[in-house]
Amino acid sequence: MHVALLILALLAGLLMLPFGLPGLWVMAGAVLLDAAAVPSHVVGIKLGVGLVVVAGLAELAELGLAGRFARRYGGSRRAGWGAVIGSLVGAVVGVPVPIVGSMVGAFAGAFAGAFLAEVSQRTQVGGAARVATGAMLGRIAATAMKIGVGCAVLAWVVLTIVLRTS
Repeated sequence: MHVALLILALLAGLLMLPFGLPGLWVMAGAVLLDAAAVPSHVVGIKLGVGLVVVAGLAELAELGLAGRFARRYGGSRRAGWGAVIGSLVGAVVGVPVPIVGSMVGAFAGAFAGAFLAEVSQRTQVGGAARVATGAMLGRIAATAMKIGVGCAVLAWVVLTIVLRTS
């Protein structure tokens, strides 16, 4: 029974990721909770700690992608930081909008942050829009990366369960 609940929690975490919600942390927490609460130790504390490390690394990578894409599209370091800060602010501001608010807010925030940072340094709006588009594409790439990591985490835990119960 606890294995079915664990897998449901993992699936719920995976479904949270496209919406900018902390699905990887939910997945790691579910594994840690299962490891601590269930004496049979189908999944162990080591796996849970490994998932916490993976979630942390994915968060760091996510933070950097919008900025890297802004710079790749010709933006300054300032535009990169504008994209990162705008993405975080946008995600928080978008939270009140049900289901997709934080995701749309993060995408729009990355665009707006990079755009404002670039316009404050240049006079060309067209160049700033190109940089801001790059920042938004970076944020989209970050979301796709986290979904991929979530799928890998789900596969890792299910494989662990299958190997330990067979």
